[in-house]
Amino acid sequence: MKILLYTENEKLVGKSGLGKAIKHQMRALELARVDYTTNPDDDYDILHINTYFPASYLVAKKAKKKGKKVVYHAHSTEEDYRDGFILAKQTASSFKKWLIKCYSLGDIIVTPTDYSKRLLDGYGMNRKIYAISNGIEIEKFKYNEELGKKFRNTYRYKEEDKVIIGIGLYIERKGIVDFVELAKRMPDYKFIWFGYSPLSAATKNVKEAVNTKLDNLTFAGYVEPEMIIGAMSGCDLYVFPTLEETEGIPAIEACACKCKALIRDIPVFDGWLEDGVNVYKAKNIDEFEEKIPKIINGELPDLTENAYQVAVDRSLEVVGKKLKAVYEEVMK
Repeated sequence: MKILLYTENEKLVGKSGLGKAIKHQMRALELARVDYTTNPDDDYDILHINTYFPASYLVAKKAKKKGKKVVYHAHSTEEDYRDGFILAKQTASSFKKWLIKCYSLGDIIVTPTDYSKRLLDGYGMNRKIYAISNGIEIEKFKYNEELGKKFRNTYRYKEEDKVIIGIGLYIERKGIVDFVELAKRMPDYKFIWFGYSPLSAATKNVKEAVNTKLDNLTFAGYVEPEMIIGAMSGCDLYVFPTLEETEGIPAIEACACKCKALIRDIPVFDGWLEDGVNVYKAKNIDEFEEKIPKIINGELPDLTENAYQVAVDRSLEVVGKKLKAVYEEVMK
């Protein structure tokens, strides 16, 4: 059994959560001892496709004509597209129709969470859909004191500074506007946002947020994974004000690094990230503002040991076994 892992526009998606998910996929298959290739010209038994661009659709159509089995990985939904880039709201309905056209080519569909599975079940595609996490490379993504010090030195934070990190593209859905508003409201805390996407594609609100000049706010742009590990090891709190996700890999990374986390209370996290159990949640910006000092000052219990189990359950070894089971099923 040989798998073709196909990703269109790899350079374009490489620095996004999708790019990270695809790298995780490769490692998961290696751990599960599943033979795979990324070269469409190689021989293969199953096409596992990760992107929904036009060439991806054509590759899937071609594979079906050859009698190959197709596993389509649904990383995107209409819901997480709608509050993204400029004109996304106006084109969301058309985008959903295109996703259905692409995903329906799969003999089986894989998606990261039970939440995204429920959304896709509502699309009426009449396909088996499995929820399998994008996973975490738990042997690499873990608390690192030295990298934590390097992070604080790189961005010139003092030992007494209380540092809050955020991660995501420059899109409204990621909650970047609220992150900047929190920095405005809380001048005694240092805020730093990692991630980048062209502002030319961003909404007006996001452009204004990213162009905000505050003494306690830094936009670090894209950084390598080592710096994210350092940031999660050296910060005082990870804040995830996202409005919609199909999973949210940084939340799992925070769990793996035993980093204190405050995330938005949205349906995708129900059932695995629990308020007051392994993370803290906030419904709106006022709750974020209220809970941040309580978590950082230790007025609320430290949940990071509980959070670590979330990452263990989503280790790439576990993910690889689940993907292998899907491949075996589709071959039958």
